[in-house]
Amino acid sequence: MNQRLIDLYSNVSVHATANLEHEAAIDLLLLVMTSDHHISDAELEEIRQISEDSGWESSTFSFDQYLGQAMAKVRSAVSEHRVEELLADIDDRVSNHLLRAALFSAARDVAGVDHDIDPAEQSILGQIAARFG
Repeated sequence: MNQRLIDLYSNVSVHATANLEHEAAIDLLLLVMTSDHHISDAELEEIRQISEDSGWESSTFSFDQYLGQAMAKVRSAVSEHRVEELLADIDDRVSNHLLRAALFSAARDVAGVDHDIDPAEQSILGQIAARFG
C-alpha cells in the first residue's frame, strides 16, 4: 500500500478510536449524573465543560450531537438495572491510559457539582474507582 493511504487509514483509526473513547467518557459522566434520578443543569453544564476543556470537540465529535443518544443509552441502563453492563462496555471502549486515569476525577466533579453526593452517586463512584481509579 502506498504511504499516503497508510497515513490516511492510520489517522482514521486514531480519530475513530478517540471518538469511541470520548463517547464512552460522556456515557460515564452522564451515568454519574443520572444515578440519583435527579438531573441538574449544573451537572449537565459540568459535563459539557469537561468535554470542551478536554478538546474533544472536532469535526467528527460533538458533545451536543452525541448527548441525546448517550442519555437514551444511560437512562435505559439505569431503569433496566444494567449499570454494570454499561460500565463494562465503557471500560472496554477506553484504552487511553491518561483518559482512564482522569475519568474518576471527572466523575467526582460531576457528582459534587451540586454539593450533594447521595448514596446512589457514591455507589457509582465506587464502581468507577474500582475500574478506572
